[in-house]
Amino acid sequence: MTRPLSSDLVGHQLAPVAASWNEKDVMLYALGVGARPPEDLDFLYEGRGPVVLPTYGVIPGLMAMGGVFGEVEVNPAMILHGEQSVTLHRTLPARAQVEISGHISEVWDKGKAAVIGFEGTARDSDGDLFTVAATLFVRGAGGFGGERGPSTTGKNEPPDRDPDVVVEYETRAEQAAIYRLSGDRNPLHIDPEFAQMAGFDAPFNHGLCTFGFVGRAVLAGVFDGDVDSFGTLEGRFADQVWPEDTIVTKIWRDGDGAVVEASTQKGNVVLSQARATHR
Repeated sequence: MTRPLSSDLVGHQLAPVAASWNEKDVMLYALGVGARPPEDLDFLYEGRGPVVLPTYGVIPGLMAMGGVFGEVEVNPAMILHGEQSVTLHRTLPARAQVEISGHISEVWDKGKAAVIGFEGTARDSDGDLFTVAATLFVRGAGGFGGERGPSTTGKNEPPDRDPDVVVEYETRAEQAAIYRLSGDRNPLHIDPEFAQMAGFDAPFNHGLCTFGFVGRAVLAGVFDGDVDSFGTLEGRFADQVWPEDTIVTKIWRDGDGAVVEASTQKGNVVLSQARATHR
């Protein structure tokens, strides 16, 4: 039985979710976020491991977040991904079985819309493996009398200087079609009629696909390709990435990590308020 959207949902524990993956799953995810041979062979070939991209945790994390929709009254067609983070407690293995325990971390009333937050931690037989957190922006769901929530203005704001590193990755026309095979089957990203019904001109790439592209850029530009050093990546989805856009990730090294901002070749920022930190 679903519950109406309200501030009383904060702290609500969701039923634990079992998840597993294998080499095929992590290689398919790497393809979905733009990895290509030969330069990315470590992530695409079982003969090299394969090495698992640190942002892969969002895939089983999304499965666990789906428990929100079974317990809260929201229209899936009105949902946009707001923010996302992934924190690695250990390097992700190419094969695993985990249980993800999650809860509703925040609920805000934005007037014409609402924000729902989710946080979940995946554990295997050796303990905590990763934690994911996300917010969902639900259009038309506000006005239930809750608090508006804190402002994030100025969070992880890039410094007033040129970035230390700039990484550019092209997306393919079929990028969303590949990415969705990792588990995010939202028709918004492949079905033109559904996209138009939801108020968009055409299907566009998944926000978490963009997150994975930026994660690859951060892995190269902040952690020198070392997945064992990758700790946390967080960011806010600011705009759509369309098929065949180029994602330009700007990196400013700072303290134990870096401030990050991603835009397309057209100059529109697509991931803002982002930061990566070492483990």
